[in-house]
Amino acid sequence: MSPHPCDDLTAAFARLGGAADQQVWSDLWNDLCHQGSVYEDSFPALPYLAAIATGRAPGEPQEAVLMAGLIVSAADQEHGARYAGEISALLPVARRLLGAATDHPPTFVHLLQCVLAFEGERVWSAGRLEGLFEQEYEIECPACASELFIAFGDHGTFVSAGDYVRADPVKAALLPADPATLAPLPARLHRTASQAGHGQIALGLTYLFGRAACPDCGGDSPVSQQVGER
Repeated sequence: MSPHPCDDLTAAFARLGGAADQQVWSDLWNDLCHQGSVYEDSFPALPYLAAIATGRAPGEPQEAVLMAGLIVSAADQEHGARYAGEISALLPVARRLLGAATDHPPTFVHLLQCVLAFEGERVWSAGRLEGLFEQEYEIECPACASELFIAFGDHGTFVSAGDYVRADPVKAALLPADPATLAPLPARLHRTASQAGHGQIALGLTYLFGRAACPDCGGDSPVSQQVGER
């Protein structure tokens, strides 16, 4: 494993457009964004990814948008200015793909993060929405520093301290937010998921932007604040 992308991006992306595209994308992900990491040398890939996404170069547009979204989620102001043209071109493609992602929750969430990244949002675009399809989060109680496990799926809806699979874990309440009282961004995310038919993602957003009680100290805190700080 190399922590740095390949030196010749032109040659790397020129391999796309054939029967081996799946392997080419695997190699590009490994070189440019290994295990979800973004490097300084990842950003020069954005012009190539924007060209693929907009149909000006061979390759799978959704794959290009997903990779570009991850890279842009780590962009600072300088990167945003340098690649403003590419980001502007990627945003409508990401919105179109998001509108079509009605049957696969993980793809929907990843594309939603891409849209946020291209719009300049830097908290919820950076992987923090992925707990919505995993239906779990780990946070820290701000009052007593206990590690808390939050579940809102097949395991039930609760907060536990430590590992929820241990025998008879102590559980506390996970309190969902009222969708009608959500702040503008979470309200928009909830509305987008609902309109796309992703009811479980929409429900998960009410828990993500709700409150978690701590089994150890009895206090409660906003889940989103703790997730955003991790």
